[in-house]
Amino acid sequence: MSSITPVSTTDAAPAAGPYSQAIKANGLIFCSGQIPADKDGNVVEGTIEEQTDVVFNNMRAVLKAAGSDLSRVVKTSVFLDDMANFARMNAAYEKNFNGHKPARSCVAAKQLPKGVPVEIECIALEN
Repeated sequence: MSSITPVSTTDAAPAAGPYSQAIKANGLIFCSGQIPADKDGNVVEGTIEEQTDVVFNNMRAVLKAAGSDLSRVVKTSVFLDDMANFARMNAAYEKNFNGHKPARSCVAAKQLPKGVPVEIECIALEN
């Protein structure tokens, strides 16, 4: 029987509802969508590049708490509130992955939580 283990850390924005920051199951980590928010859940303002960096800082913290890191990410899903931000978000995304290229989807959503312009979720392997 497989185990399902919730992951939680105070080093990233808290879950804003009845869900876990991530779940570990069968050697995989399913990281919930991360938004540009600080450790208290307050939205961090700035350019789309700066906000994407905050998303990745949160993702790093959650993955670390789960026993993994960005180099072990196999799939991401990116949600943008405006595809006009795609190229600038993509530049920050590429910088944060530093040459690693997981599978990815990117879609525009009419509205994201707390009115943010970007949200990213991922699936990673445990270390």
